[in-house]
Amino acid sequence: MRDLKTPKLTIVGAGPGDAELITLKAIKALESADVVLYDALVNEELLQYAANAEIVFVGKRLGCHAYTQGQINELIVSMAHCYGHVVRLKGGDPFIFGRGSEEIEYVEKFGLETAIVPGISSALGVPAAVGISLTQRQIAESFWVITGTTSNHELSKDVHLASKSAATVVILMGMHKLEEIISIYKENRTDDLPIAIIQNGTKNNEKKVVGTINSIGNLVIKNKVSSPAIIVIGEVVKNTSKLTSYFQEHFDDEFIFQNLNLE
Repeated sequence: MRDLKTPKLTIVGAGPGDAELITLKAIKALESADVVLYDALVNEELLQYAANAEIVFVGKRLGCHAYTQGQINELIVSMAHCYGHVVRLKGGDPFIFGRGSEEIEYVEKFGLETAIVPGISSALGVPAAVGISLTQRQIAESFWVITGTTSNHELSKDVHLASKSAATVVILMGMHKLEEIISIYKENRTDDLPIAIIQNGTKNNEKKVVGTINSIGNLVIKNKVSSPAIIVIGEVVKNTSKLTSYFQEHFDDEFIFQNLNLE
């Protein structure tokens, strides 16, 4: 007969993709897990730390859901009452477009203990990994992080506001809305802002495309860049130390950095 354990949920951020960018606290949570429910953007190498746990994939990607969010919520509760400690492993940080707070709110109604382990958000970690500083003195005093897809499957209206500011703009889950994003910037700006798109950021198969608002659409099509990807828009892209010389040479032309070693 299975020993009864205290039903508990730990929401864990897995970081942006590179398995080494997970925190020590997250590893300890995985090591103590009885069940791990993990998302599509999680590096599966991390599952090795949950050697004694039952592993369940519950990932959701555009047009393809292993489980609905409601089903995931119910699964957390049932697994916790049956097995004990459930770790909900999410890509990036679970509280940045990760629905971590929604899951905690749901399971606490059923008496589960809860804990949170933050992760490195892809919105911050991916640009940093390729040398893009989201803030720079005299260039960008702030940055926006915006979802490319709202709960209504529409582009956030915040993109319209952000496009009018001097802030760096980071858009997550926005590749299928790229044409609309470009149109908004062209409507609200007269300058041809630099833009970087990083697919599979921090992973071995990372791909980087860098251009301007006017050139990026063709570059993405030409080089078959797709989701999952981070979009970074702003002058900081041009002024990034690892990219500046390339940008100065090619700024008026179409150009691409694909699988570049920028170290």
